[in-house]
Amino acid sequence: MKVVIGLIGKTNTGKTTFFNAATLASAEVSTYPFTTKRENVGTAYVVIPCVHKEFGVHCNPRNSICRDGWRWIPIELTDLPGLIKGAHVGRGLGNQFLSVAARSDALIHVIDASGSIDEDGKLAEPGTGDPVRDYEEVEGEIILWYRERLERNLKRIEKNLKGGIPPERAISEPLRGMKVTGAHVSRALEKTGLDGSEIAFWDSDDMWRFAAVLREVSKPTLILTNKMDRPGAVSNYKRLRDNYRDIIVVPASAEAELILRKAEQKKLIRYSPGDESFQVLDEKALTERQRWALDQIRRLVLHEILRTGVQFALNVAVFKLLRMNVVFPVYDSKKLTDKDGNILPDAYLLPDSYTVRDLAKLIHSDLEKGLLYAIDVRAGLRLPTTYRLRDRDVISIVSTQQERR
Repeated sequence: MKVVIGLIGKTNTGKTTFFNAATLASAEVSTYPFTTKRENVGTAYVVIPCVHKEFGVHCNPRNSICRDGWRWIPIELTDLPGLIKGAHVGRGLGNQFLSVAARSDALIHVIDASGSIDEDGKLAEPGTGDPVRDYEEVEGEIILWYRERLERNLKRIEKNLKGGIPPERAISEPLRGMKVTGAHVSRALEKTGLDGSEIAFWDSDDMWRFAAVLREVSKPTLILTNKMDRPGAVSNYKRLRDNYRDIIVVPASAEAELILRKAEQKKLIRYSPGDESFQVLDEKALTERQRWALDQIRRLVLHEILRTGVQFALNVAVFKLLRMNVVFPVYDSKKLTDKDGNILPDAYLLPDSYTVRDLAKLIHSDLEKGLLYAIDVRAGLRLPTTYRLRDRDVISIVSTQQERR
């Protein structure tokens, strides 16, 4: 299944630099507002230790990459147009931003930790901007968007309720385009203590509270404090971390990651995204400018925050916010191969709630129709179709269709 992570935030916070660093794309980066006029979509990766070493084999990946014992699993990354106050009523590129945000499973909120942008996202003197205000304004716009979608569909929701449809389904049905599910609505109702069957009688405060919690549970978000190598960034990072103790705050320098990845592409250094260090391969091949830039990254980024934060943020979004598991289905439980002999060919990112039946359906509809059971390759145990898959499971599915994977 495709996992979509969206980058949100004001203009000039470094979203597109993050996108380019994570995907090695070449999306336009500039200092004027709304450089990103439409979404940039690319492939990024999350990383886990591959299971092949555990089994003493060499893998032949198909849907992912294995490098130096690490499995790189693709996800979709979307760089959204910058959001400013008034976006929920279309100011700036608000309508476009929000329609794209709706398709994301989780969000990374990119903040300029150096305080170098004003309220409208224009460049300002470092330290004059307020990253906490920037975060609150963007979050406020998203909550207003949720509230307006609810209010706009209130009659439809009431009709569904009168027709005997349970509140979680009645409320979630008109919000499906935002990837809001009945489970999300149930959690939001529970957390707010509101009665969904009485939504027509909620006052404005009730609607705001519900919209805020529904946004939180349906679009889990982490804060990425970008530009940590600049003056004033550390104090603003601490402010955000202390103000929002229930939200994961990741310090980062997207520009440093982009420089390192481009240097690695040119074979000037040895570096893998997420590493805490890099190795210069040939000092003589570096220009004075390149040597200076790498030294700055060592001193101001890796020494201070251990890593650039880009790969770490992607992993946190997928494995912590979305609670995804990685499952390895195989056809032959003894050889760990698919039908073509590829060893441990696929690594699937699956929600924590997925069962053997869900996996079978994902692989092929016929496989689910004839599903009998699955085999836990490690233990050799037969698993029921209702078995809830765990992270790093290696599974062989048995079906009457003989479509074992």
